[in-house]
Amino acid sequence: MLYAGLDLSRKRLDFHLLDAEGETVERGASAPDADGLRGLSERLAGHGEPVSAAIESMNGARFVHDRLELAGWQVEIADAQKVKGLAPLACKTDRIDAWVLAELARRDLVPAIWLPDPQVRAERERARWRLHLVRHRSSLKQRVHAVLLTHGKPCPVSDLFGVRGRQLLATLGLPEPWQGTIEASLRLIDELEREIGECERELRRLGAAHRYVPLLCTVPGISWVLAYTIAAELGDIERFASPRKLAGYSGLCPRVYQSGERDLRGPLSKQGPRYLRWALIEAATHACTHPAYRDRYQQTKARIGKQRGAKVAQIDLARRLAEAIWHMLSRGEAFAPKGATDPLAA
Repeated sequence: MLYAGLDLSRKRLDFHLLDAEGETVERGASAPDADGLRGLSERLAGHGEPVSAAIESMNGARFVHDRLELAGWQVEIADAQKVKGLAPLACKTDRIDAWVLAELARRDLVPAIWLPDPQVRAERERARWRLHLVRHRSSLKQRVHAVLLTHGKPCPVSDLFGVRGRQLLATLGLPEPWQGTIEASLRLIDELEREIGECERELRRLGAAHRYVPLLCTVPGISWVLAYTIAAELGDIERFASPRKLAGYSGLCPRVYQSGERDLRGPLSKQGPRYLRWALIEAATHACTHPAYRDRYQQTKARIGKQRGAKVAQIDLARRLAEAIWHMLSRGEAFAPKGATDPLAA
């Protein structure tokens, strides 16, 4: 067995090949495209031994993983932060990184991440694309509001982009180029609205047949859009051994600093998929008024104080929702508040 470490950059892929005793067999670089990876696999196939490889997680790593696995390699994608903790370096270059990954693969110490299958990847892409479009739409709306504020124009309507708001914007008569900015922004907003509507119709159609989405829609604060996003980011609930594992994966748990009797809690770790973290916090924003969580939210908010109370209470509620989701999806049961006749406790 040969062990390869792969360090990927935008224009090249550095590799370092070790044998079972840790001796260098070959090192070099290739292009990170389909032709370059095919040439690399054919080149290393000349050694006549199977190859086990490791590559750090980054954009493009899954493409390299899939191509090399088709060529017969065993490839693992390593968590970049954990690799840094396992092998801190005084000198960091692409070649050294490739050697470190090869050595971790040889010693069977690669901190591999979970890889979703193509179906889960497609679900994530649909949900993330919709969110990307929504953020662009919000940015354009904020720019229109900023133009009105710059020229001292009041906004007497609740929805500036509804019927009455559009009539108001049409009669402003601002000087150029600000009037042109508003008109172009409105055209782009209308186009984004159309694209978002198509995305949401597709998500609703696909979510109806999803095994997790109907259950997630029973959770307070979660509609079908958030339900589809959470289901796509989770993948398979069975990969989380406990609700604490799911909460930690979401990145909503604080960092812990311990040394002897010293025990400090820092800011949120914010590890794991940021889209899952966003969806849980968004759900907590709406769930804070639900009878199942209202008292806990208000108590935490009052205990922390006015300055940070609302934000901390919201994050605490998001963690509670993550734990409830684990119990629901693991058992295949709908949401039930704590103390209900149903045995499921949230």
